[in-house]
Amino acid sequence: MSDAAPMVSSSPRVVLVGPPGAGKSTIGRRLASALNLPLVDSDTLMEQGEGKPCGEIYTELGEERFRELEAGYVARALATGGVVSLGGGAVLTESTRKLLQNHTVVWIDVSPEEGIRRTAGDTTRPVLNAEDPEQHYRDLLAAREPFYREVAKHRVRTDSRPPQGVVAQVLSFIDS
Repeated sequence: MSDAAPMVSSSPRVVLVGPPGAGKSTIGRRLASALNLPLVDSDTLMEQGEGKPCGEIYTELGEERFRELEAGYVARALATGGVVSLGGGAVLTESTRKLLQNHTVVWIDVSPEEGIRRTAGDTTRPVLNAEDPEQHYRDLLAAREPFYREVAKHRVRTDSRPPQGVVAQVLSFIDS
């Protein structure tokens, strides 16, 4: 018999993907709490690793180099146990989509109208900066939706739903 500590899971219980403003962070925190597991947010990992906010990194590097850097942090997040929340655009990277194939991925979704309302005036997300923010958000959703569909095993809409209801629905997916 060994006195070694039990192995920590090297695979997340669930991975959350979705557009900016869908509620991934809120749902992730509550889900991690309900499961008594850690929350690992790829954006937070990147901010800690690079020493600056994701928005600054994105602005400095441009989208292509940002996505390349992000893919490494996503891979690290996916090598941990618990609940993993990915940045809204992480699914744009093919290597990330391939990594997600072996995970329980839940698409935290929101209507364009609600996403626009939730992100209005948010200057920390340069990906949303545009002359016409509403149209830009709609275009962003349209471009990313096929990728969310590709990686997700389940989809939950957060419009007009309290976070506890969304968490309960996600728990029903992962417990089944």
